Amino acid sequence: MDTPLSTIAVVGLGTMGTGIAEVLARAGHEVIGIDTSDEAARRAVAALEAATARAVRRERITEEERGDALARFRTFADLRAAAEAELVIEVVPESYEIKQQVFRDLDAIVSPTAILATGTNALSVTRLAAESLHPERVLGLHFFNPAPAMKLVEVVSSVLTAPPAVEAVTALARSLGKEPVAVGDRPGFVADGLLFGYLNQAAAMYEANYASREDIDAAMKLGCGLPMGPLALLDLIGIDTARTVLEAMYAESRDRLHAPAPVLRQLSEAGLTGRKSGRGFYTYEAPGSPAVVPDALTPRDDAAAAAGRTVRSVGVAGSGTMASGIAEVFAKAGYDVVLAARGQEKADIAKGRIAKSLERSVTKGRLTAEARDAALARITAAGSLDAFADVDLAVEAVAEDLAVKQQLFGTMDKVCRPGAVLATTTSSLPVVAIARATSRPEDVIGMHFFNPAPAMKLVEVVRTVLTADDVHATVREVCGKVRKHPVDCGDRAGFIVNALLFPYLNNAIKMVEEHYATLDDIDAAMKLGGGYPMGPFELLDVVGLDVSLAIEKVLHSEFRDPGLAPAPLLEHLVAAGCLGRKTGRGFREYARR
Repeated sequence: MDTPLSTIAVVGLGTMGTGIAEVLARAGHEVIGIDTSDEAARRAVAALEAATARAVRRERITEEERGDALARFRTFADLRAAAEAELVIEVVPESYEIKQQVFRDLDAIVSPTAILATGTNALSVTRLAAESLHPERVLGLHFFNPAPAMKLVEVVSSVLTAPPAVEAVTALARSLGKEPVAVGDRPGFVADGLLFGYLNQAAAMYEANYASREDIDAAMKLGCGLPMGPLALLDLIGIDTARTVLEAMYAESRDRLHAPAPVLRQLSEAGLTGRKSGRGFYTYEAPGSPAVVPDALTPRDDAAAAAGRTVRSVGVAGSGTMASGIAEVFAKAGYDVVLAARGQEKADIAKGRIAKSLERSVTKGRLTAEARDAALARITAAGSLDAFADVDLAVEAVAEDLAVKQQLFGTMDKVCRPGAVLATTTSSLPVVAIARATSRPEDVIGMHFFNPAPAMKLVEVVRTVLTADDVHATVREVCGKVRKHPVDCGDRAGFIVNALLFPYLNNAIKMVEEHYATLDDIDAAMKLGGGYPMGPFELLDVVGLDVSLAIEKVLHSEFRDPGLAPAPLLEHLVAAGCLGRKTGRGFREYARR
């Protein structure tokens, strides 16, 4: 194990194996590609030729370097070609029987000092190692797809793995320009362990007809900054593959959040496995194509949809950051805005905050001075809700407290004219309970903006069982006019984004509680392996641990799933006053401002 890993065999030349081979060959390693399919071997060579040609065109490598990389990659159909390798990475199908046979065969072929690595993301590395005559040299080396582009590599140790083997492949990963993360042996490891639970919940949400596939995907992309929506990602990964990973996770955890949603089985058994088959949650132009084409479920413009009410003026109740941001959004879109707070002084301070925000937009070239002045002139600061008498749409953005919101809506019910739409920005409370505080619950709807409202494009439009059709249509029309993307969802805890986001955050905390991985490794894994803009602990500290705990409690209370119970570590930190960045300490410590 002390020998340099100059010659490396890759067993299995599918998409992942080919990508790993490319990374290794371009980094200067002799690569032995092994696959029983001649066609797979030809595709792998063609893929390396195409990738290196692109690199030459983009001036990332020279023609000479390209020729050297191609010369270092040789393909074979027989596993005995791995005899000279110091490291063998298997990337064959996710099956214990297939992988165990590969390891048994390799024992009779490779040197006793060679390291054997499995690329599994779902199976037990320990169970695979136990089939080898030398289990101490077996470990997991989990690259992410596409391997040339993704920086994360999970280095997975079993209880049998020798430390020198781990050190050798960790050093290799770094030399390839990757970020290795050391993890223990459990299904899904870090990145997939968190990712697949979230994907499973999204599939279950779709299956329950809570929201459309397009709205679920748009909500997570626009609300969380993710590169892909969960259902589109399931199609890319392969629905059958996702089901296999979740089955393995559930077998160990017995957590209902990991029990594969029935729709995954139905699609898999029907052969609708995603992009590779041409159809999964979406329909594609052809098998393997990324181009989505319309199908029977694609939303269509419906001329018969209810017409909305006319909205010329908007009232925003509140004086905090969210209220100021929402008022700014409406004013910039040309609406007359009344910003009402508890007292004229608070209202004036909130308007001053908007003035500063608009000035920053001018400084950054996003807004002209004329547009700034016009927007600010449209905003009237008021010290009482009485100023809402003539508004067409009233939006509350006050504290996330049901009693407070109910009292405010009771007041707006008396003040606002008949026919005015009343909207709440709650992120977790039942909208219908707020609506019942009025004498006109049919006029009440949820309009959940995301923070910061001027920048975030998503609005969750939450319709209760009492909301009128024209009220729903009104809010969707208004969202379009203020350049926001509306997604429809029903009135249940968490709506779309928080219902999918916070169980994922909670599971990350549980990983730390169980000493499975560190904060830094988990954050790195999700940013590098999942494309998340922030790691879960970075995000928790930004959102606020108290806010996160409150949302977790609401989700647990609504769905009664034991897997949604807030992690004790989160409760302990909140009890200790460690609430994140706003207090200077949460999961991490921050410099006081």
